[in-house]
Amino acid sequence: MLFNSLTFIVFFAVVLILHNLPVSWRTKKVQLLIASYLFYAAWNPPFVLLLWLSTVVDWSVAKRLYQTDNVAGRRLLLAISLGVNLGVLAFFKYGQFLLENFISAAAMLGINYKAPDWNIILPVGISFYTFQTLSYTLDIYLRRSKPSKSLLDFSLFVTFFPQLVAGPIVRPTQLLPQFATPRRTTQKALNWGLLLITLGLFQKIVVADGLLAPVSDKVFGASALLNPVDAWLGTLAFAGQIFADFSGYTTIAIGVACALGFSLPDNFRYPYAAIGFSDFWKRWHISLSSWLRDYLYIPLGGNRKGAARTRINLMLTMLLGGLWHGASWTFVAWGALHGSFLVAERWLRARFGGAPLWQTFSGQLMLGLLTFALVNIAWVFFRAESFEGAGQLLQAMLLFATDGQKILSSVYMLQAACTVSLLVTYHWFMRERRLEDLVAKASPLALGNAWGVALFLIVITQGGSDAFIYFQF
Repeated sequence: MLFNSLTFIVFFAVVLILHNLPVSWRTKKVQLLIASYLFYAAWNPPFVLLLWLSTVVDWSVAKRLYQTDNVAGRRLLLAISLGVNLGVLAFFKYGQFLLENFISAAAMLGINYKAPDWNIILPVGISFYTFQTLSYTLDIYLRRSKPSKSLLDFSLFVTFFPQLVAGPIVRPTQLLPQFATPRRTTQKALNWGLLLITLGLFQKIVVADGLLAPVSDKVFGASALLNPVDAWLGTLAFAGQIFADFSGYTTIAIGVACALGFSLPDNFRYPYAAIGFSDFWKRWHISLSSWLRDYLYIPLGGNRKGAARTRINLMLTMLLGGLWHGASWTFVAWGALHGSFLVAERWLRARFGGAPLWQTFSGQLMLGLLTFALVNIAWVFFRAESFEGAGQLLQAMLLFATDGQKILSSVYMLQAACTVSLLVTYHWFMRERRLEDLVAKASPLALGNAWGVALFLIVITQGGSDAFIYFQF
């Protein structure tokens, strides 16, 4: 069930009505849990069993973990949780990838192995809810929190439908306490939630699908070498598309939760105005980057064990972050590039970070635009279907080949250039601001007009039923 569909609008309206009936808080939570299962079952009903498996295993393991002081016993219990969750994730998401690489390795050794077809459907959102349930078990193992006393609350934490399939990845301390006390819709929360839903739909339908996806798809679908202008515009279009698509989803998720009386954390803070890659990862997919920091980078030693170990930890974290996004070596290359950028940034900051130039606005702007350019180079590997396709685009973008074909019409070129320019400008304008403050300062007339225009553009834009990009992760 897509957020950008009439089916979801009807579903959400029914959930909203039921949630505000004069019934007990426990009944409302049961209604939300059933709604969450129905929401997920709309894609493929049998995969609800995976949610149940994750819920039962982590609920049971966490209770035992909290009661056990024996080190070996605690490690065994943690291994059970990790084994089940990561095992299911590995089977469904990485089985085909592992099989293909095994066949390639066997062929290199002269072994002609033919495997049966791997006809396994990837459960939508499996990477998101796997990391979310793992954070519950890991927090209890690390003595950061106590297990929930209510199986109903924990089940709802695992399956809460607004952020179930594409985040944000919510920590137990962020969401579980909200289920402890009654939550209801207020007029203020409903208005803000509906505004966020409209903004998210505008990002997804109008910006991502309507303005940028056609340009991005044409460039990344080309088989021939392109000229540098087309290559750059197609990559910039994808940069805008993936932000508007993913940010659109999480904005809708936050808005839906808000309308029901719940609060979800921000997942984006204007990342295309980032100054450096440390700043970028504090602004892009914040729930994943903070998860990787707290449960992987810091346990590996973080930056506490010397410069060499810090570089290794950064690379390992970003390599696994790339692999989290997809079972392909191109995603690993994307993660490796970001890891390399982070390592290089630390080295450069240590030697030149105190130079007066970098403290000025012009210096900060130059660094920000350089960051954005390098982010786009990395996006090539994220979007390309193969290294060959990525290599062709990069040849043109880096001016190693300038005689490629021109495939973008003037309309597409103008569409991509204007949309991305406006998006990046907006990010810089909002870099140190909050949307809530901007809305609070706007006059009711201006806000109403902007809201009306956004709704009108959503309605008239074609292609609004496309799935969200991050559903495949």
